[in-house]
Amino acid sequence: MMRSAVWQGLVAGLAGTMIMTVGEKLEQRLSGRPDSYVPAQVLARLAGLPEQPRRSRVRNLVMHYGQGAVVGVLRAVMANAGLRGPWASTMFTVVRLTSDQILENATGVGAPPQTWPRRELVVDLIHKTVYGFTTGAVADALAARTGPGPGQLHAAKRSGRHSDAEPLPRRDVPRGRGLISSRPR
Repeated sequence: MMRSAVWQGLVAGLAGTMIMTVGEKLEQRLSGRPDSYVPAQVLARLAGLPEQPRRSRVRNLVMHYGQGAVVGVLRAVMANAGLRGPWASTMFTVVRLTSDQILENATGVGAPPQTWPRRELVVDLIHKTVYGFTTGAVADALAARTGPGPGQLHAAKRSGRHSDAEPLPRRDVPRGRGLISSRPR
């Protein structure tokens, strides 16, 4: 599962970032909001690069697309485990927002979202939601090519959440789809 999740997540994350970027450019054209160079500044701090007085479009794109692709791997892991659809994409959108905030705040480039102007916060939430759901749709489609994930198989045994539900027997977890070995050692 993990090998498939890596390439699927990179593809899904890049697709999500591309669609998010198109939406950002449209929104900026309509609102007049300038480009943000926070990704470039975060990358410079993380990589120990000198900070450039002029805005670095290349660094911005590397961090923007790189982070989107790498975080997409987690969404592909979710999809392969059987966490698919809008609920999973909602959970993943929170992860994407959190990864941004950890990197921005830990490097001293950003400030906690609760301190932002409300309009900026709403704009960021909308764009990250577009990323989360686009990445999710692509990851779900790629994972579905190999059938249901272990979580979906477990849910199919008995609808709903029940405290007395037993785990799937190892033999019923599709080989290579679970995070653990399908065979006991």
